[in-house]
Amino acid sequence: MVERVSSFRFLRVHITEDLTWTLHTTTITKKARQRLFFLRRLRRFNMDSRILCNFYRCTIESILTGCITAWYGSCTDLNRKALQRVVKTAQHITRTELPSMEDLYSQRLRKKSLWIIKDPHHPSHKLFFLLPSGRRYRSILAKTKRQFLPAGSETVKQLNC
Repeated sequence: MVERVSSFRFLRVHITEDLTWTLHTTTITKKARQRLFFLRRLRRFNMDSRILCNFYRCTIESILTGCITAWYGSCTDLNRKALQRVVKTAQHITRTELPSMEDLYSQRLRKKSLWIIKDPHHPSHKLFFLLPSGRRYRSILAKTKRQFLPAGSETVKQLNC
């Protein structure tokens, strides 16, 4: 017998029955905000900004970007703003410029796309094919206005850089 649940956690990602990412983003936002306490404590001890930035990347950014390529593209603006507020708070604490969530998502998506393109045995490899010019990748045709994969968008156009 299979039990029906409203949400479950799989590979550190909270998946709900309606496939929204609100539960996941609120969970990781809460966890990241708890880690900001330790970042503030380090700043109080007059630690160098490089150490603060390194601590942020290891403890907070790693929480915020776990499996980001799977869920960030489908997040609501409200959830994205909540995640970005954590980054802004960390910027204020570390007194350094930190990459935005959108930049981190684009960077990880570009890296994942390159990895798929290089691996001919990957199940999604056939989704990437070049335009006749050989310079850019063709976008996937969809019947909706929402993009399934950002092929042909700015993210994939930058793959050939």
